[in-house]
Amino acid sequence: MTTGYFSHADCLLHEMGAGHPECPERLDAISDHLIATGLMDVLMQPEVPLASVADIELAHSRMHVASVQGLRDRIEAEEMAGGPSHFYIDPDTAMNAYSWDAALRAAGAAVAATDAVMDGRLHNAFCAIRPPGHHAMHGKAMGFCLFNNIAIAAKHALERRGLKRIAVVDFDVHHGNGTEDILAGDPRCLMVGIFQHPFYPYSGENSGAKNMLNLPVPAYTRGAAVRELFEQTLLPKLDEFQPEMIFISAGFDAHRDDDLGQMGLVEADYAWLTERIGDIAKRHASGRIVSCLEGGYNLGALARSVQAHVSAMTDL
Repeated sequence: MTTGYFSHADCLLHEMGAGHPECPERLDAISDHLIATGLMDVLMQPEVPLASVADIELAHSRMHVASVQGLRDRIEAEEMAGGPSHFYIDPDTAMNAYSWDAALRAAGAAVAATDAVMDGRLHNAFCAIRPPGHHAMHGKAMGFCLFNNIAIAAKHALERRGLKRIAVVDFDVHHGNGTEDILAGDPRCLMVGIFQHPFYPYSGENSGAKNMLNLPVPAYTRGAAVRELFEQTLLPKLDEFQPEMIFISAGFDAHRDDDLGQMGLVEADYAWLTERIGDIAKRHASGRIVSCLEGGYNLGALARSVQAHVSAMTDL
């Protein structure tokens, strides 16, 4: 099984201020651990292009894209004049002068991974990218996210590569409200997710769209309960839908050691989830999976969880 690992140094240059949990060290922790364990040696590491504006506009309004680019220009101008080096979009989400390029690399990785898997150059792929994406809505950045990498890749697969059915699986501790905002009501898409509730962004429990299957769970839910919900509800729905490709919003902040969430998953749970999603992909999608990093803020738990996830992908 040939698994791709898509990442780029530009994603390290985006930062949102001292002490912010969504920090460049997240990617260093992942790559260092994969190198130390030898897993990186078996992964293909293709070049990561910048996404085009046209790529971003597959999932986002022109006004939103222009506003993010305009903020980059404003930050650069203010830095030259001795002004602040960050601009806060909301209390959680900021940009610096490098955030635009980082966001284009992140989306570019997701699109390039989709093409590589579609073309048969890779069986599946993991994108170690930031900023993350699943809170970014059609016309709004929020929740550490500027552009929605998974939604852009999914739209690329549908609109440009001709797929008729794609599925998104989101197991981040937070509801992927941005992905739902972009994909809701599109019968070519099925999105399934499990997340802590009530919790940021305080959505997802009452989706009216028929192509959304959200399973909110209370704080302190552990892996056994999550596995049971997947077995009884989410996996049968995916099987029934018969997706031609599966996209994973891979958030690892539901780990028991992650202070940004209050759930109780461990590395073995992420491996199990990946294997079961892989079973669906093998039955209906020739094994095609593209996974993109979302949350995960305890660096040790994040690195170990990504190793478990990617190791499972290499054996699918």
